[in-house]
Amino acid sequence: MTVTATHVRIKGLVQGVGFRPFVWHLAREEGLTGHVLNDADGVLAEIFGAADRQQRFLERLRCEAPPLSEIVSVETAVLAGPFSPPPQDFQIVESVEGPATTGIVPDAATCPACVADIFDPANRRHGYAFTNCTHCGPRLSIVTSIPYDRASTSMAAFKMCPECQSEYDDPADRRFHAQPNACPACGPQLWAEAEGTRIETADPIRWAASRLAAGEIIALKGLGGFHLAVDATNDAAVARLREKKKRPHKPLAVMVRDLEQARTICHVSDREAALMEDRAAPIVLLRLRAKSAEKPALSGHLAPGLDQCGLMLPATPLHHLLIAAVPGPLVMTSGNRSEDPQVITNEDARRNLGQIADGFLMHDREIVNRLDDSVMRADRGGPVILRRARGHAPAPLALNNGFQTCPSVLAMGGELKSTFCQLRQASAVVSQHMGDLESRPVLEDYEKTLTLYRQLYDFEPDRIAVDLHPDFVSTQAGRRLAADLHIPLIEVQHHHAHLAACMAEHGLPPDSDPVLGVVLDGSGLGSDGTIWGGEFLFGGYKGFERAGHFLPIALPGGAAAAREPWRNLVAHLRAAFGTDWSPSSASSSLSPIFTGKTVSVIEHLIDSGLNTPMASSAGRLFDAVAAALGICATRQSYEGQTGVLLEALARPYLSQATAYPVDISSGTPGMLSWEVMWEALLGDLKRGTAPGLISARFHLGLIKAISEMATHIAGDRNIRTIALSGGVLQNAILAGGLYEQLSAQGFDVLVPGKLPANDGGLSLGQAAIAAVT
Repeated sequence: MTVTATHVRIKGLVQGVGFRPFVWHLAREEGLTGHVLNDADGVLAEIFGAADRQQRFLERLRCEAPPLSEIVSVETAVLAGPFSPPPQDFQIVESVEGPATTGIVPDAATCPACVADIFDPANRRHGYAFTNCTHCGPRLSIVTSIPYDRASTSMAAFKMCPECQSEYDDPADRRFHAQPNACPACGPQLWAEAEGTRIETADPIRWAASRLAAGEIIALKGLGGFHLAVDATNDAAVARLREKKKRPHKPLAVMVRDLEQARTICHVSDREAALMEDRAAPIVLLRLRAKSAEKPALSGHLAPGLDQCGLMLPATPLHHLLIAAVPGPLVMTSGNRSEDPQVITNEDARRNLGQIADGFLMHDREIVNRLDDSVMRADRGGPVILRRARGHAPAPLALNNGFQTCPSVLAMGGELKSTFCQLRQASAVVSQHMGDLESRPVLEDYEKTLTLYRQLYDFEPDRIAVDLHPDFVSTQAGRRLAADLHIPLIEVQHHHAHLAACMAEHGLPPDSDPVLGVVLDGSGLGSDGTIWGGEFLFGGYKGFERAGHFLPIALPGGAAAAREPWRNLVAHLRAAFGTDWSPSSASSSLSPIFTGKTVSVIEHLIDSGLNTPMASSAGRLFDAVAAALGICATRQSYEGQTGVLLEALARPYLSQATAYPVDISSGTPGMLSWEVMWEALLGDLKRGTAPGLISARFHLGLIKAISEMATHIAGDRNIRTIALSGGVLQNAILAGGLYEQLSAQGFDVLVPGKLPANDGGLSLGQAAIAAVT
């Protein structure tokens, strides 16, 4: 038999997922010798043996790869011989350090085998809250550098006992080189605290379960940060959590034991069940069931005014053990104060959550990298990510190969729901969701994480991309970094970045034919210096034309208009009906909305233009309609509250509603305006039409008008591809309706799925534009 040798380079997410033992098993089964190792580029193997056996090895390499791995490429090169003698066996050898290009694997939910271990009384890991193996457990949350070895994680502080070391060293064991491998004898330890004192108990989880049953609030240290937990069926406990956390209305996520328990609370389709059981274990938005006397009802304080609730399955052994010790579901919301980032250290938890929580479940494994829970939903166009964090980040997104030779770009993202993106060689690494950079603690976390990612990936950009808005903190940070590195700074218009992000996610090349982007959000600085937010953009990565937009409406008070919807209602009615408009002339039902409001002051601001920019904002249109229906008219307590409440109101009425008319101008650029819509809506108010029916008619009118405008623009320019993006398009009725209507017209409709449609996807679009500029 002629022995040949092949050098095999595997790139992608191939470290920390059991890839080397997989290669070891595969080589032995095929009768090959040689070795395999980790290095900064991924996994490297040298295989010796007959050519036909090597070919089978390479075929099986892709088909049978470990479940957490994602192979981007397999490159082979024949090694020159002769080999005298060739290796006699196949070995796993030590990792080699170097410039890092391989990826970090996202944290993965506990696998079924490890769940079985913790509930098996005969298993030495019975009841152990930090059980994991090669196929599950912490990754990004504990890593400090590459290559991904134990010494480069927060598990370096825990020396393995002989039994764990034996598992770690055995290629045939599922815990071979599982870097967080541990057991009760040698690994992280869990304890309970209350009122600053450690509780003397042999079972901290049972203690926490008893406190939860008594209606108390428990802060527990999870995978990427602390959670605050209460009994989700206890009205008083949930209301108390809201009061202490200063979160009056924003929905709270709920953890359930299993799909069976989830189905007693919400409707769960097969697609939604698959999302819940995914290795990321995200929060999944599900439609609530009607309350039943036979089952414990969820507290009415969980998602006020909404018909959906975010449910998730346990993601860690600690969560599995806790949820098994309580009778019903648990609220599991991020452990933070107000808009601060999620707490990750024990010291910060005691200091910042001590006034909220009645007790703590602590442990001594450091969380290196903060990770919120990911949020997903199953839409008509497929699954979509609403917040990309634990379980998804920082898995790279493979771009079109046309980006392979483009410059490397660091894109700084936006101001809200911020992320950053590192683009290199047709691969984009988008960070986890950071939050709103207006908060100093969030900004500090953003800066820390940016530094870490650059170190992890040994990333030196050729250029920096930022939002066009000069006052964004991310823009200012990018400007400073570009100056420090002496590299070009590329300013990218906000809505152009939304369009490009959708294009990049769907694999469109740098020289792609132009597409039509329908980008709907709250606001972004336009290339003409005005505020945009309801946009029809014709173009691609290299440029765009503003082919259409919503009618610009005054934003009285600027940012205050986004917080106080009644201001937008005044502005919209004044734009529709002129200076003769007054609260009493519009509709008697509006009088209570304006009672006590300084309408004359707002009108003066509009007339004078003082602190009142004009904006084509889709988000502020939703605010105005909500205010007219008495929804959050005085103030929103969280971003997008009017939109989700209008969506929930509309859903039961969609099948019986007719669309409101909308004025459509076919000029250049085209424009949607709202006078006829407001006439019809106010007429419905005067007739006492149900608010839900009014909301449904508004949604359907918007879908119809946007579809008609998009079809007209696309027809004039011979376009067959339409991309939908922007935060307002996270409204499932609007996004689903546009997808169906435009698809029915024969368009190829692109919707964000791997990244959020909101500003969480902005950095990818910035990076793609800057790479080809």
